[in-house]
Amino acid sequence: MRAVRYHEHGGPGVLTVEDAERPDPGPGELRVEVRAAGVNPVDTYFREGSYEPPELPMIPGSDFAGVVDAAGEGVEGFAEGDRVFGTGLGNDRQGTYAEYAVAPTDRVARLPDDVGFAEGAAAALVGVTAWRALVDHAGLEPAETCLVHGGSGGVGHVAVQIADSVGARVVTTASEEYHDRLEEMGADVIVDYGREDLADAVVEAAGRSDVILDHRLDQYLDFDAEVGTQGVRVVGIGNTEPDAGFDNVAAARAKEMQLQLMSMYNTPDMAAILRKLAWMLAEGDLRPRVSKRYDLDHAAEAQKAVLHDSFLGKLVVEP
Repeated sequence: MRAVRYHEHGGPGVLTVEDAERPDPGPGELRVEVRAAGVNPVDTYFREGSYEPPELPMIPGSDFAGVVDAAGEGVEGFAEGDRVFGTGLGNDRQGTYAEYAVAPTDRVARLPDDVGFAEGAAAALVGVTAWRALVDHAGLEPAETCLVHGGSGGVGHVAVQIADSVGARVVTTASEEYHDRLEEMGADVIVDYGREDLADAVVEAAGRSDVILDHRLDQYLDFDAEVGTQGVRVVGIGNTEPDAGFDNVAAARAKEMQLQLMSMYNTPDMAAILRKLAWMLAEGDLRPRVSKRYDLDHAAEAQKAVLHDSFLGKLVVEP
């Protein structure tokens, strides 16, 4: 099979397209013919060596959507030809920038027939992350105010939709060019994140937030304390080093802030959340936006873009 691999850590230039052995599924695993793979910043962290991959050479990628090609011993509920999507690869096993990938069934769910493979791959990691943050950790409830930092990002634009479906009042920050689209996705208040008076603008426009999803705690944890309600629940994803920028401990203590740090890879039952996301996809309550598609030969370009380009939604690689 054709696969993107890196044999050493480094920049995007270490990614090469090679012929690799097609993997066989073990007990409780599926082999999936990959039709689309999501591109996430975490893919670059493994490539650069900030996170340690399980082995080298390594195929990057966590998300996938495709068709079941083979099932391992003991697999129930899936059969050859099923349309599926999933996430959680590329961390403890080979990833998804390839024509085939192997995944445990507890990281896989059926993809609704009317949902495209690119959309399925785009929804997986960010959907599990947003659900885990807002529903499992923060316990977001109807009528609460939820602030999502960076609403145009991969996690952000899905978190806006999940918070809206819960019945929360959704506030987000984003570049002005994305405001109309985020309003269509369910955001009630959108504030330009470049404003110098951002905290005042958020409070003036939306009041104080009960729940905050923060992807840059090093920059915004003081801000979160400033705009949050008493007992504000903050869930940190992405950069989770608050010591780098958290100067006002007194403000957080005064608000009795609850801070939860998380990693999507620690989700105990990814398949359960993926099934909920599949239902939302089928009902039209979740519409992940695919901003750009790349083939395997341009995976390095995709990894550059996911860190440095401005776009709404997700990037995907299509083998």
